[in-house]
Amino acid sequence: DALLGPADVRELAAALGVRPTKQRGQNFVIDANTVRRIVRTAEVRPDDVVVEVGPGLGSLTLALLEVADRVTAVEIDDVLAAALPATIAARMPERAERFALVHSDAMHVRELPGPAPTALVANLPYNVAVPVLLHMLETFPGIERTLVMVQSEVADRLAAPPGSKVYGVPSVKANWYAEVKRAGAIGRTVFWPAPNVDSGLVSLVRRSEPVRTAASRQEVFAVVDAAFAQRRKTLRAALAGWAGSAAAAEAALVAAGVSPQARGESLTVEEFARIAEHRSAAGTEHEEPVQS
Repeated sequence: DALLGPADVRELAAALGVRPTKQRGQNFVIDANTVRRIVRTAEVRPDDVVVEVGPGLGSLTLALLEVADRVTAVEIDDVLAAALPATIAARMPERAERFALVHSDAMHVRELPGPAPTALVANLPYNVAVPVLLHMLETFPGIERTLVMVQSEVADRLAAPPGSKVYGVPSVKANWYAEVKRAGAIGRTVFWPAPNVDSGLVSLVRRSEPVRTAASRQEVFAVVDAAFAQRRKTLRAALAGWAGSAAAAEAALVAAGVSPQARGESLTVEEFARIAEHRSAAGTEHEEPVQS
């Protein structure tokens, strides 16, 4: 089998002197059935150009190459990035020319070699999963389907609907780009080292029609950030800084058809967009820094 099993992963790591680090959230998948399941769940097709973030030793990369037309892997770690092309060439030589490596921090990637990616499939490091996911969706609009493996709690937050206790900034921002849902659970024993948290799969299918709004993404995300910065407060109070005053926030909310007494956790992304559109009703040019 060209895919990596537990012994293969440990041998590769030992040969490279690699010790998985918590700092980079490295937990390598050691089970071939799991990576094939991820590829199936991601619905990777023979014509897909897949981008993978954090390929590590190449477990998922090899499974993706079995199916996809091309795979581009983005790896920040110097040793892992240097070793991966040789692993691909040794274990899947007939597909090696369909693989490309980008040695970079995914948050800094603005372009990729070859055709534009159509799918994103990744086992994302837990500590940077949400910002990396949002960055990739924003930077590469051709990505139609995404399947990411993340910490179970992060998966819950990404896929949470309005009104849920864990609905928040990641939920709204992911929904700006895509229809989001949980796509399964992953046990701890398929990783080396085994993490002390459970993992979950999240499926994101890009919206066929973007959110209809005259506001920019940055303007909408600024409202989202403000609304959840003080999530226990009503929107009238939480958006006071964004609008310039509580009264100005109320004016914008009323104009958008949203109750000033509502809280951010009850709003859809479309409602946040309407609030952003009606910022002029707040009568201020005050700008807040935007975090995406």
